[in-house]
Amino acid sequence: MSTDRPVLGILLMLGFCVVAPVGDAVAKLLGASVPLGQLLLVRFAVQGLILLPIVIFGHRLWRMRGRVLWLVILRTALHIFGIGAMFTALKYLPLADAVAIAFVMPFIMLLLGKYILGEEVGARRLWACIVGFIGTLLVIQPSFAEVGWPALLPLAVAITFSVFILVTRQIARETDPIGLQAVSGVMAALFLAPVVLIGDALGIAPLSVIAPNAYEWSLLLGIGILGTGAHLLMTWSLRYAPAATLAPMQYLEIPVATAIGWMIFNDLPNTLAGIGICITVAAGLYIVMRERSVARSIARASRAKSLQTPA
Repeated sequence: MSTDRPVLGILLMLGFCVVAPVGDAVAKLLGASVPLGQLLLVRFAVQGLILLPIVIFGHRLWRMRGRVLWLVILRTALHIFGIGAMFTALKYLPLADAVAIAFVMPFIMLLLGKYILGEEVGARRLWACIVGFIGTLLVIQPSFAEVGWPALLPLAVAITFSVFILVTRQIARETDPIGLQAVSGVMAALFLAPVVLIGDALGIAPLSVIAPNAYEWSLLLGIGILGTGAHLLMTWSLRYAPAATLAPMQYLEIPVATAIGWMIFNDLPNTLAGIGICITVAAGLYIVMRERSVARSIARASRAKSLQTPA
């Protein structure tokens, strides 16, 4: 019996599209006063503290060994680097620009699938990748002219999370998603704690430790809660609706980020960046629709072949 509940899945994905940019906005607010290392440490520690009780009292799978354990360690390292790059980018870029540039990830995933995994990718989807990347360059150009190299950080985020997703795919069937996130949060916090302490002792500015005030503590806790909540919303949405149904919804994160950036920081993309965002979204949606069309064609061919096969 099918467990699909597409309306619920879409609502959960909409929740993700709101919660994720709110978390990015909070990180942007804190970026000027809280060092990056401390920001990351609290973010992952809160993730672990929230999810560990769910894992323990829900008797979820969390023990990992061998190949899976090494892949989880790699995944955690990628997660730390990806979020760290995004938090750094948000110190310099408008929220909508940073989110839009990071949405080059579907194009990178398609190219990785073709050249690393040997997946079949048609010419039309490759052209959509080129067009989408041109759109991303239009978003980068005014930001690069204004702030320099930090405008390239969302590209690093996109590449990192593309590899992150490939690694996650390798272990998805062998791990519980909530158990995986709980272990990843604890693992990241245990790694970051000594790194931050040593960095502070050596006087490395991004790894220094400050005493946050009450307002900063509330925002720090908020980052952990929002980051964990966003991941759970996406995970649960995929439980109730197919990925092909939900993929176009993720692009709603860009207009939501634009609205939040305008309300909190009075930031709006300039004309060139706005055009680039529209091109990136259009190319990304084309790839999503094309993937869905190809999947339907394969399914129809498979059904036709099964009907022709003699009993």
